[in-house]
Amino acid sequence: MAGSRAPTLSAIAGEAGVSVSAVSKVRNGGTDVAADTRARIARLLRQHGYQVASQTGFAVADLLIGCLDSPWSEELIRGAVEAAAEAEVSVIVTTVSSPAGFARWLDRASRRGTGGALCVLQLPGSQELQRLAAARIPLVVIDPPEEPGAAIRSVGTTNWQGGMQATRHLIELGHRRIGVIGTEAVWSGRARLAGYRAAMLEAGLDVDERMVRHDGLTAAGGRAQARRLLALPDAPTAIVAGNDSQAFGVLQALAERGLRAPLDVSVVGFDDVPVASWATPALTTIRQPLAAMAAAAFRMLSGDLAAVADEPHHLELATSLVIRDSTAPPRGR
Repeated sequence: MAGSRAPTLSAIAGEAGVSVSAVSKVRNGGTDVAADTRARIARLLRQHGYQVASQTGFAVADLLIGCLDSPWSEELIRGAVEAAAEAEVSVIVTTVSSPAGFARWLDRASRRGTGGALCVLQLPGSQELQRLAAARIPLVVIDPPEEPGAAIRSVGTTNWQGGMQATRHLIELGHRRIGVIGTEAVWSGRARLAGYRAAMLEAGLDVDERMVRHDGLTAAGGRAQARRLLALPDAPTAIVAGNDSQAFGVLQALAERGLRAPLDVSVVGFDDVPVASWATPALTTIRQPLAAMAAAAFRMLSGDLAAVADEPHHLELATSLVIRDSTAPPRGR
């Protein structure tokens, strides 16, 4: 364990006002210590540099994610679970979508112990970071909603390049009136929209702000904004969506008008979730390596903490264009 300067278990027992046996049980993941007492002992052990085993009795890490009912979430969970299994670590998945939810999770994790947390689309504030540090719980953020500072390790993808790739593909097919649906609510969404603008300007095409729409990254959001784009007098011949869910909504809006992709309007998504290839037509999209992102985050989390200073604090995995059946040259070309 710790070096010679660390207090003995007897000293920690005296500080906590409990027996040495209780301290030993908490350190080794025993379950027969009252929750409040366990939390007090675990806090003292970590403060003095001791590793505290999970109360479950086996190695665990936590994955915190906003929702469980989407192909996007399923891919992230799969990547984390598979990487953890290789290290003989179990993953506890918790839905966390707010600072209050994060605080509730942290209370539980501090009592039972954890090897660290993978946090999806949640960027803890300064108070949460202080609590994590006090509990000696390492953290890696996956797809951070804002640009993280140097104090937070994170994993994302090349969102700007992905947005540019999607738009370039349509330009190369001959499209000039290209609409885009995205979101400015998160860092990745803003980067994808910026990539769209960069590709348009690179090709010498003006960005018509009527063609730039913002909404939630859902099929409903894509459908609502596609309706508005298709109602324009000079409607787009192609649409870049902020993610695959929005792209599915675009396909729904086309069907409502008796239109088809790619004959009438080409459509590009972003993510390449498994169902993208099952759509009719199969969706051209930007592949975001979701499972690989989660696996990389787990390996960053479980790496040698002494080497953290030499690791990148924000790692970006490459996106790639997957061409399927939803894009083609505009009609008449």
